[in-house]
Amino acid sequence: MNPIRRRPDANQRRTNGVGGPKRSTERVGKSRPKSKKTAPKRPARAKRPPKALEVAPRTPKVAPTVSNLPGIRLNKYLADQRVSSRREADVLIATKKVLINGKIAKIGDRVEEGDEVTLGGETKSKRYLAYYKGRGIITHSPAQGEVDIATRLKKDYGITDVSPVGRLDKDSEGLIILSNDGRITGPLLDPEADHEKEYSVTVDKNVTPAFLKLLELGVVIEGYRTKPAKAVGTPKNLKRFNLTITEGKKHQIRRMCAALGYQVESLKRVRVMNVELGALKPNQFRKLGDNELKLFLAELGIN
Repeated sequence: MNPIRRRPDANQRRTNGVGGPKRSTERVGKSRPKSKKTAPKRPARAKRPPKALEVAPRTPKVAPTVSNLPGIRLNKYLADQRVSSRREADVLIATKKVLINGKIAKIGDRVEEGDEVTLGGETKSKRYLAYYKGRGIITHSPAQGEVDIATRLKKDYGITDVSPVGRLDKDSEGLIILSNDGRITGPLLDPEADHEKEYSVTVDKNVTPAFLKLLELGVVIEGYRTKPAKAVGTPKNLKRFNLTITEGKKHQIRRMCAALGYQVESLKRVRVMNVELGALKPNQFRKLGDNELKLFLAELGIN
């Protein structure tokens, strides 16, 4: 019988339970660390000089064309002479009521030094009315369902040839001038002319001397300080006072009072320059008296 020969490494062989050799989990040798591949550095580029921008040649601005025609336009001349507004002058010219050196003028004619300009035929008579606008009535451009001054005048009196000069808020009441003389519009509404307008104001609580003084000095509303004013309390009603201002910004008096902690409950304009509301009631009017009208036009610079 042949003896069983054992392999020299038989004692070192071990099975993993399924008949096969057990693999070692030990690593042979040390693994090399992975090296990060870095891109080779590019040589720095030389700085290029800035490229000159190609600017298109600028077209010079053309000065506005100035007419070289002698004299001034006829409608401007009539407005400068306080005869009418430019729009009214165009109507007078179109209806052949204006003469230059005895000849009927045409739209676009010009007046030179030495020319004689006269009005021929009958011209529209000018009217000046003091009118009491009631609360809730719109001065100009009513929306649907609203009533304006022109509508009330036409309906109640049949008057259609005058229009309001200036404005009053819908919730305000009092005096407004009505006229068909376009010459008075610019001078009367000029904010630099300092024409006085007086209001009777009722607020939600008793006024104090400090409150009246602040109104007189001017109140800052939205970054603007109002011009100096006159404020006088009413002894019979501690919530009422009269305020005279020389400007007319939108909702100015209401905003002035609100800035000082007061709310306006009623606002009535009682005077414009030398024209007073007097005993008029809402939707009533009166003609300006002779002396009253003369002083009114003189303060506006109209003869």
